[in-house]
Amino acid sequence: MYYTGFADEAAADIAGQIRATKELGWSNIEARNINGKNIHDLTDHEFDAVYRKLQEAGVRINCFGSAIANWGKKITDPFDSSLAEARRAVPRMKRLGTKLVRIMSFAVLLDRDPEDQMQNERFRRLRELCKMFRDEGLAPLHENCANYGGMGWPYTLRLLENVPGLLLVFDTGNPVFTADRSKSKPWPRQSTWEFYTRVKEHIAYVHIKDGVFTRAIPGATFDEARYTWPGEGDGDVRRVVGDLLARGYDGGFSMEPHLDVVFHADSGQSKEEVRFANYVEYGRRFTQLVEEARQGK
Repeated sequence: MYYTGFADEAAADIAGQIRATKELGWSNIEARNINGKNIHDLTDHEFDAVYRKLQEAGVRINCFGSAIANWGKKITDPFDSSLAEARRAVPRMKRLGTKLVRIMSFAVLLDRDPEDQMQNERFRRLRELCKMFRDEGLAPLHENCANYGGMGWPYTLRLLENVPGLLLVFDTGNPVFTADRSKSKPWPRQSTWEFYTRVKEHIAYVHIKDGVFTRAIPGATFDEARYTWPGEGDGDVRRVVGDLLARGYDGGFSMEPHLDVVFHADSGQSKEEVRFANYVEYGRRFTQLVEEARQGK
């Protein structure tokens, strides 16, 4: 088992992301954005500079938090952008020695019913993407976010049935804020625990996020939520982590705080310092939560 996280939530540049990682005593980063660009969208020159800094620091990228097939891409749009992102990601992953890549299953078509989501085209595209990575010895992981597979656990299982070689990264926070389209209207929010228990046999990696649903926003990709420290929201974080450890889970726990709270508001810290402090504090609180779970607390 190891700890990692979306260190772009600590700092925009790779130097700050490395510093936050080392502050926690960790050696892994789940790479997403660096100076505002996803790691697969950096220029070759920019990527070379990031690679050198990682090598000098002894910090590795354990997973590409890619934008491939994510909620910003519709299944009705051309497939070209996702294919291009995957083609750029593969050689960079191999150079960094990174095996895992987070992908999604394209945005939910909000004007269509859950069973009218062009699922066969989604399966076809994901099979092609999955094969691209698998042929290179890399492991694509689907995240339950604002996408087809994130509409409810039955849709995730349907993806796995139709896309050979696809694995799961399970996000503890996403169900809290997401409509359960596998149930009747008006759709309730999903239950993290229910989703987890239905898919846990397929989980290879875990994102830690927590919070409380506040209100639905009609026509929006994401509903409104208040994010919390791990274990303080409705994401069943303690219960999920305890069950994973009891089952012998030995993969990564990746922090994705999304916190907008002000850490030590009276300290005179800048926005950048607050961002850094939030991430480090989140990591410390989560490692404590894991230790308590191990002790059965």
